[in-house]
Amino acid sequence: MDLGVSDEMLGTFVPIVVYWIYSGIYVVLGLFAENYRLHSKQEEDEKNLVSKGAVVKGVLLQQLVQAVVATLLFALTGSDNQNTTSQNTSLLVLARQFVTAMLVMDAWQYFMHRYMHHNKFLYKHIHSLHHRLIVPYSYGALYNHPVEGLLNDTVGGALSFLLSGMSPRASIFFFSFATIKTVDDHCGLLLPGNLFHIFFKNNSAYHDVHHQLYGNKYNFSQPFFVMWDKILGTYMPYTLEEREGGGFETRPCKDYKDD
Repeated sequence: MDLGVSDEMLGTFVPIVVYWIYSGIYVVLGLFAENYRLHSKQEEDEKNLVSKGAVVKGVLLQQLVQAVVATLLFALTGSDNQNTTSQNTSLLVLARQFVTAMLVMDAWQYFMHRYMHHNKFLYKHIHSLHHRLIVPYSYGALYNHPVEGLLNDTVGGALSFLLSGMSPRASIFFFSFATIKTVDDHCGLLLPGNLFHIFFKNNSAYHDVHHQLYGNKYNFSQPFFVMWDKILGTYMPYTLEEREGGGFETRPCKDYKDD
């Protein structure tokens, strides 16, 4: 049934809706999953350096910028045969486009993310905003300085779309998937049976290491694979230990404690 909504419109706004629905699910689960938290609820409330209201406003601002850029991108790359192409694309081609987009996004975000840590000016004035969330939670996944949001997430997404050759229809599913994965990485929970934790080593525990002081210069990879950290020596192995009172805690392996 044709609802009169274009693939371009859906590709722009569906991932935004998915972000808030999926992060909201984690908020609810977090109320009943103290034994699966990487940080206690008390730590979440006390350690973070930014209010939850400010986080919501920051994320909405970034999503507004993303929507504007996506609209412009679709307008500039539009063609008369896009709908036909998207309907006739084989599963094999779609899989290739998805993997290509994942690799492009990972490469762009790794090097941009790492540079923002090593450049003192960029870290102090831009990237440190995201690290006000010492205890990450789901809807803080896209809480960044607007400049970082544009350079890291928005440009990274645009490159993934362009270089993979996917159609606007395929982008609806890819960017929704990438959004879910990003939210999952920041959710602060290690729930049993989580498929992301089964198939991806880059998960909520892996990213939690990066948000701690000892891991600030490690585990830059996001949102899918950890290969760039391993290739370039910024991979920090860690252990998960049960925390007294329930939940888990990430700890660096012995070789990294004194770095």
